[in-house]
Amino acid sequence: MQRQALTLSRYIVHRNGVPAGARGSLRNMLHRSFGAPTFAAFWRHWNPVFGYALGRYIHAPLSRVVPAPIALVATFVFCGALHDAVTAVVRGAPAFLFTPWFFLLGLGVLLGRATGLDLAAQPWAVRAAANFGYVVACLAITLGVGRLVA
Repeated sequence: MQRQALTLSRYIVHRNGVPAGARGSLRNMLHRSFGAPTFAAFWRHWNPVFGYALGRYIHAPLSRVVPAPIALVATFVFCGALHDAVTAVVRGAPAFLFTPWFFLLGLGVLLGRATGLDLAAQPWAVRAAANFGYVVACLAITLGVGRLVA
């Protein structure tokens, strides 16, 4: 029996619990992302439309030619570079914030996996604080390093 490809619509319902644009979609995404037990699970729920595209068109092809950890970090770097490109177009000037920030976010996923980080037994508020802290800490490091090299 051949496995059926997961469509974007099905993926969004799978990750969010409701179809794209449905009432409660944003709330579900935020609740599931911040309440995720791991940093990897945070990203599985964050922005399912973008996650679907990155998984299907960047991560999956990369993971066929390089080890999975490299594919994961490269996917985060690609996503960051795309965010920087959009920012540069809007600003009319080069931008280099998202690429290093997302690199660190990808390393955070790997570090969480390597250490066996799993907050599933913790209350939602603790998981949310940890996930928020991870995102903010990676941003703070990026901004700090950016100031040092500027």
